[in-house]
Amino acid sequence: MKYRSETGCQHDSAEQLGVLLLNLGTPDAPTVPAVRRYLAEFLSDPRVVELPRALWWPILHGLVLRLRPRRSATSYRALWTEEGSPLLAIALRQATSLQRQLDARLSGPVRVELGMRYGNPSIGSALARLSEAKARRLLVLPLYPQYSATTTASCFDAVTAELSRWRRLPEARFVNQYHDHPGYIAVLAKSIRTYWAEWGEPDRLLFSFHGIPREYFLGGDPYSCQCHETSRLTAEALGLPARQWQIAFQSRVGPKEWLQPYTEEVIAGWGREGTHRIHVICPGFSADCLETLEEIAVTNRDRFLAAGGKEFGYIPALNDGAAHLGMLADLVLRHVGGWPESQEGVDATSGSDRVTRRSERA
Repeated sequence: MKYRSETGCQHDSAEQLGVLLLNLGTPDAPTVPAVRRYLAEFLSDPRVVELPRALWWPILHGLVLRLRPRRSATSYRALWTEEGSPLLAIALRQATSLQRQLDARLSGPVRVELGMRYGNPSIGSALARLSEAKARRLLVLPLYPQYSATTTASCFDAVTAELSRWRRLPEARFVNQYHDHPGYIAVLAKSIRTYWAEWGEPDRLLFSFHGIPREYFLGGDPYSCQCHETSRLTAEALGLPARQWQIAFQSRVGPKEWLQPYTEEVIAGWGREGTHRIHVICPGFSADCLETLEEIAVTNRDRFLAAGGKEFGYIPALNDGAAHLGMLADLVLRHVGGWPESQEGVDATSGSDRVTRRSERA
């Protein structure tokens, strides 16, 4: 029997766990207008550019959004697929795979939704779908292994801004970072070993991360420290001597000092000093995107070869590989502990073995 209150609420309807996967975002199309809309949203975020609005607005609208969209649209067109941008296509596959993993491992119903901090699918639309699915418990998982105010905190801002308009809030938890998670380090090391099994071991390995202005670090952002720790732990897992690996930061913009050393300078320097074979991995990116596939795999490859290097290899992001999604499922299980769905393999309502129920459905 179904029980409804006088307001029409169905009191015994099934509730579930919602998992909100978040990433940076992408333009809707590789066109100048679409890229301009995307960049306007991205670069208007005060977490990303901390300049006073009165100073930044004329620069953004009078210069940046007039020049940069055309150049970026050309780069996006070179990478665009039938599924859209590489980042969106990979992120959708990640969400689908994580749904399957959690369906098999959690004791109660779960719904995974993908949201992008900028662009589509928006965070608001993803949260709305979770609400419609009666997700009364919410785990927010930004796919940024290393915490930064420019990324992770910006996602927190967007989620809480959306929830501030809701009357009924879900019980919520938020994953800040997983830069030193043993499973994450193990998967990174495995991806490097797999690449080396095919292409051979390089003279040097570069861990390249997206940079942030140095003043953000001096203001208390832990991002630099977490990038260094990820690199050190991965190098230790690989058994690499200190002379064989290094960390650097890419994608600096403007005249201010950013985190150093700069990726383009390290790569060019290695080429000039006679290093023949290098590989680059970008552990801060959970999915390949314009920044890894164009800036690293193309532009910096050309820079290394022009400086005298012989062989350049880009080690892909973890993307939707099975080991990566298994690690993310482990991360979800760790963070939903104590919630009804958290006990692996046991039905939350009947106590029956979930494996049995899966076999019956098959």
